Amino acid sequence: MNTSDFNYNLPKDLIAQHPLEDRTESKLLLLNKRTGEVEHSHFYNILDYLNKGDLLVLNDTRVIPARLFGSREGKEESIEFLLLKRVEGDIWECLCKPGKKAKIGTKVFFSDKLKAEVVEISEEGNRFIEFSYNGIFEELLDELGEMPLPPYITEKLKDKERYQTVYSKIEGSAAAPTAGLHFTKELLEKIEDKGIEIAYITLHVGLGTFRPVKVDDVKNHNMHSEFYIINNDAASKINKAKSENRRVISVGTTSVRTIETASDENGFVKESKGWTDIFIYPGYNFKCVDALITNFHLPESTLIMLVSAFASRDMVLNAYKEAVEKRYRFFSFGDAMFLY
Repeated sequence: MNTSDFNYNLPKDLIAQHPLEDRTESKLLLLNKRTGEVEHSHFYNILDYLNKGDLLVLNDTRVIPARLFGSREGKEESIEFLLLKRVEGDIWECLCKPGKKAKIGTKVFFSDKLKAEVVEISEEGNRFIEFSYNGIFEELLDELGEMPLPPYITEKLKDKERYQTVYSKIEGSAAAPTAGLHFTKELLEKIEDKGIEIAYITLHVGLGTFRPVKVDDVKNHNMHSEFYIINNDAASKINKAKSENRRVISVGTTSVRTIETASDENGFVKESKGWTDIFIYPGYNFKCVDALITNFHLPESTLIMLVSAFASRDMVLNAYKEAVEKRYRFFSFGDAMFLY
């Protein structure tokens, strides 16, 4: 299975540069994974396609202002660090540019209150930096850091909360779980009023999820690990739904990866937390997830491979082709699709 099998043509003007004023105004493409039938609607109509008794699983991670700019002692040139994940204590794994200015032992100054030292460099060139600071780290990060928007978004975001889901809670992500951006608190209330259950899990999204697949053979791609949490309440709701043959609907690929990591062969999950590097591509046997709400993903990405595993590659690429023809908006601030 080649990476090029998951390519498609996308005009650049269809890459959404900003969120819609009303989150629910996004278009919604519906794909029946059994028949390949495609329908078109809007996200505010999602209730029409959800049934009483369904269980929605949402990722409640919250994006941190993970982009920091600092300089070496006595130097004026800026060095950019993008925090990917906390390794332990005050040590973080980061992307860094220009990397040549951040050798092991390099001391970086972000402000009078926040400093760091490069303590290790991975084989892939990521930096491990150890912070030292006066005050509360999270408050300093909020003061000095910038929201880490994906590189394909070139317009400045006016309201940082628009790159957060309305239910974001647990800080730790370097990127938003974007399928959840279409929900409002009012829509979630209507969903619950219809008798649809909601469970919250956490997966801190690292940029490894979006890292380009640089190998020809899909099977040779290595995923970066990401931290997840499934608490007892979420595990109980998922297991009850499975035992009663009710649909478990994942909101986003991050929720899929979390649930499938924690599932046994019968689709039941345990309260758990840890690191996952699960890579889902066609041929994968889904154990727990029955339906999926997601955005439209980059060509040749691990995310479009996951979606192609859930339906079929031909069905998904056909749906993407139709979305392009109907001028859907793509990627993080773009439109949604529901695979059922």
